[in-house]
Amino acid sequence: MSLGIFGTIQLAATLIFAAPVAIFGLTRLVEGDTVIGGGAVAIAVGMVALPHYLTTPADIPMEVGERVVGAVVKDPDDDEST
Repeated sequence: MSLGIFGTIQLAATLIFAAPVAIFGLTRLVEGDTVIGGGAVAIAVGMVALPHYLTTPADIPMEVGERVVGAVVKDPDDDEST
């Protein structure tokens, strides 16, 4: 899965917020509080994983632009010039 520069920056920003939640959850799990610890780890995993699998309103213009450009511009392999 290729993220590109903006995807990489977005992932880094998400990890900045998800890492403390995951660390808190792991700490609580080690201390024996499985409900809060497991919930915090699940929230941290969701913070990182969900943006890759869900389409957000900010993604729609980018997807439309990619489809328009893909319809107009052909790859060099698609050219039938011999």
